[in-house]
Amino acid sequence: MTTPWRATILTLFPEMFPGPLGLSLSGDALARGAWSLEARNIRDHGIGRHRAVDDTPAGGGAGMVLRCDVLAAAIDAAAPAEDPRPRLLMSPRGRPLTQARVRALSEGPGVVVVCGRFEGVDERVIEGRRLEEVSIGDYVLSGGELAALVLIDACVRLLPGVMGKIASGEEESFEGGLLEYPHYTRPREWEGRAIPEVLTGGNHAAIARWRADQATRLTRERRPDLIGPRATADRP
Repeated sequence: MTTPWRATILTLFPEMFPGPLGLSLSGDALARGAWSLEARNIRDHGIGRHRAVDDTPAGGGAGMVLRCDVLAAAIDAAAPAEDPRPRLLMSPRGRPLTQARVRALSEGPGVVVVCGRFEGVDERVIEGRRLEEVSIGDYVLSGGELAALVLIDACVRLLPGVMGKIASGEEESFEGGLLEYPHYTRPREWEGRAIPEVLTGGNHAAIARWRADQATRLTRERRPDLIGPRATADRP
């Protein structure tokens, strides 16, 4: 029997999970055992009577920093050294998450995801536990939990049997290096806007050409960084 894809989350707010991951495609797959989710509280490894997990930043400055000893203990308890899953830290300074990276993660045994809080995480635990920093965009959230939900949702939907039609995943934005072409459905005309005639003519070759042209046009207009040598070099 194949071992299901496993996601382990290290967080100060385990009650945030499964959240939206318990609904729709991911929730149905979770209920069927196609993947598993475990949310572990970092505070269980906190220091002293009050389970402290943070301290003031060395060198001064605003905010607090997650302690390396506390977070390392939480990681070691959740994912021993022999655990083959990558250890990810959701961080705005991380490498941007791409569809190629998502697909690679979905094809592996699962992920261990650390959700940061406060001003950040002690750099020593990032180095000592070989955490891969991952970003979902050039902005800052209150913590890594929402980013972890995004990453896991993107991975789970690619697991075998989660999506109804495999083609729906293969033709989406970023899968072929381009943004996705426009979609239309009934009614045929709405507020003076008609479905492009090529899509209603039944010529599948012409439809495929139109979709490819539209995907290229949209990508050049909205994400020119995805086209050209630089984009190819940036892909993992």
